[in-house]
Amino acid sequence: MSTPPPARPRPSAHGATVAAPPSGDGAAGPTPDVARLSQATLGVEGMTCAACSGRVEKALAKVPGVEEATVNLATERATVYFDAAETTPLALAEAVQRAGYDVRTEEVSFGVGGMTCAACVGRVEKALAGADGVVEASVNLATERARVRYAAGTDVDALYEAVRNTGYDVIEAAEGGAAGAEDEARARARHTLRRRLGWAAGLTLPLFLLEMVPMVIPGGMDFVDGLVPMQTRWLIAFVLASAVQFGPGWRFYRAGWAAARHGSPDMNTLVALGTSAAYGYSVVATFLPGVLPAGAVHVYYEASATIITLILLGKWFEARAKGQTSDAVRALLGLRAETARVVRDGAETEVPIGEVAVGDVVRVRPGEKVPVDGVVAEGTSYVDESMVTGEPVPVEKTEGGAVVGGTVNQAGALLVETTHVGADTVLAQIVQLVEEAQASRPAIQALADRVVAVFVPVVLVVAALVFGVWLAVGPEPSLTYALVAAVSVLIIACPCAMGLATPVSVMVGTGKAAELGVLFRKGEALQTLSEADVVALDKTGTLTEGRPTLTDVVLAPDADLDEDALLRLVAAVEVPSEHPVAAAIVRAADRKSLATPPASNFEAVPGFGVSGTVEGRRVDVGADRYMERLGYDAAALAGGAGRLAAEGKTPLYAAVDGRVVAALAVADPVKETTPAAIDALHRAGLRVAMVTGDNRATAEAVAARLGIDEVLAEVLPADKAQAVTDLQAEAGRGGRPARVAFVGDGINDAPALAQADVGVAIGTGTDVAIEAADVVLMRGDLSALVEARALSAATLKNVKQNLFWAFAYNVVLIPVAAGALYPALGVLLSPVFGAAAMGLSSVFVLTNALRLRRFAPPAVGGAAA
Repeated sequence: MSTPPPARPRPSAHGATVAAPPSGDGAAGPTPDVARLSQATLGVEGMTCAACSGRVEKALAKVPGVEEATVNLATERATVYFDAAETTPLALAEAVQRAGYDVRTEEVSFGVGGMTCAACVGRVEKALAGADGVVEASVNLATERARVRYAAGTDVDALYEAVRNTGYDVIEAAEGGAAGAEDEARARARHTLRRRLGWAAGLTLPLFLLEMVPMVIPGGMDFVDGLVPMQTRWLIAFVLASAVQFGPGWRFYRAGWAAARHGSPDMNTLVALGTSAAYGYSVVATFLPGVLPAGAVHVYYEASATIITLILLGKWFEARAKGQTSDAVRALLGLRAETARVVRDGAETEVPIGEVAVGDVVRVRPGEKVPVDGVVAEGTSYVDESMVTGEPVPVEKTEGGAVVGGTVNQAGALLVETTHVGADTVLAQIVQLVEEAQASRPAIQALADRVVAVFVPVVLVVAALVFGVWLAVGPEPSLTYALVAAVSVLIIACPCAMGLATPVSVMVGTGKAAELGVLFRKGEALQTLSEADVVALDKTGTLTEGRPTLTDVVLAPDADLDEDALLRLVAAVEVPSEHPVAAAIVRAADRKSLATPPASNFEAVPGFGVSGTVEGRRVDVGADRYMERLGYDAAALAGGAGRLAAEGKTPLYAAVDGRVVAALAVADPVKETTPAAIDALHRAGLRVAMVTGDNRATAEAVAARLGIDEVLAEVLPADKAQAVTDLQAEAGRGGRPARVAFVGDGINDAPALAQADVGVAIGTGTDVAIEAADVVLMRGDLSALVEARALSAATLKNVKQNLFWAFAYNVVLIPVAAGALYPALGVLLSPVFGAAAMGLSSVFVLTNALRLRRFAPPAVGGAAA
């Protein structure tokens, strides 16, 4: 007997390639216990020695359902045999990550041509998920793109081939030219569609005039019969309908057959079956009328041709509307300068933007676009940065100021030293973030996905049942009524609108957000932000300007040094620190022209303070908890510190040689827009909390001034994530756990941003690569959060409207198409009207989504959205 080939691997999560273990035959075959196991191979990063591989093996062995786990340090791969009924490759990957190691995956994004409905999306996703090494596959009907995460080392060409084998085209992601190639492919597809529509309309018009128009005119059919005998008309109709059916309509046969062959019929299958039934019945009636029952000899050539024409018309409208949904990304790409004036050796040369390198100096004249990301080396001007921040007021730029490529220089001439080019520029990062958000799907999409997965097969069964019922109990000629009803069901029940309902709204919503200076890194954040119950705000840099100022120095009664001498010592130990409070103290010393000596033995304790040795004296500076930690007595200054805290200032203590000698106060002014933004969040029904490392008295003073509902004070940076968890444990809407949006600066707040249901990072206009956040506000104030939340709510509302329309359309019209109104009203829906309704449903969904382009953000001082 021959040995069977090894089982084909199947994909898994987080870089795992899964296969059933090889089996033998006869007596040498595997035991039943081994035969039921699956095998996963994971690429593991971060292992350095045998102890690491042992640790990974132990972590994998603890996962329920794992029978055997072996790790090869040399190949950095883990091979696991597990019971698929008890665990998954995702659980295995998570076990590796909990052990402190990473699972290697890579990602590719490419265009997919030829998809027409949600069933197509499901078929492409299924094909990609079945490719070896694929971790996750996501396909977007609106953008016509696939994003695939796969185990490192997987052959990407095999992914392309998997898509092509299902009958769709692949537009590969070529370096620097993917977007252009996809736009070109879509333009070609629209041109081909328009040409087919023209041919179909031209061939259908005579049929429409000869067969359909006379029916609605009293005596019209008698008049036409007198001009052209019926049999002659039928022959003419046969020729015209055949040309439509197998000319412009051939695309439905080709795609529909490919879908059916792969076990996942789609919209094309329904159209091909429906029009073929009408056309085929007509051919029999024309050439073999004797095989049909008496009274059932009718032709439906005009119906089959008109159905194809109307569906092509709907698809053409759909293609045009889909093109408009990506206008935001095209507009961003259009902001790029094509050339730059590079200054080299005193001479100015205009070069293509692709030839500018980091370190080059470029000249920007008044009224020109800034061609590169860089730093002003010479000159002063005002620059319009609205394309980045959404803020219409131009920003002054002087020597040392950062500028962003694509912004517009308004007044003076600038010399700019290039700091970033190509994919590293802010504009390129913004485009990438918008495209990634548009390609992702919010949780609400899962409902449509589940329905679509079974929709078309159910429709085929329903159409067959409808045909059978009409044939059995319908009036004579029952065959004719059965045919019309079944074809109407097939034509009207198209999942196109369901597949487009969510992605087009996400596309338009994220594009509009980018115009407002709000970057949604994930489509899910669009939904989650609108559902938040609590907004938790970091204080420094979020509520406040983030540039504290030293306001008070209170010396202890027994201090042995004056204010300047103390400030000189304190500033010396604060120089190495990067904390904003440290910078405030150093600036205060600089303003007094105090020379700060070098500090040795510098130590920073996050959330507490700093210490060091200055001119032989030990100096400690920090919060009251730092003094307690060091065992110092600060009671003599506690009253003064409490008074400063009550004024909304942040008190610190300074100790010299083990004795607390002064209390210092730092104030960080609240941003002008903060009070109105918090008021707008309250009007939107949100609770507002503040999470800060400040002492409680200071935090509560600021909260009282701003009307903040809840204060979590004296929270160490490492504990901010736990503070978010505590807020999530509180009751939200409907008694469920509260959903929390955390807003911070995206750097030291990263754990809290990751823990929150939606993390919102306040960017600087130049730093958009904030990995921990789901949403990035390019403006540095909370008014952008109000706009982001309002747009999030508007987008989710739009998605729900689209889904309601898509589902309601099918729920209402499928029974009508099946003949539900016939017993009471004698009405049987024509397949032609079904085709028109099908096209209108998709166009309605797209048009509704495009309304988001007119979204107007609420005025922060006005009513909240």
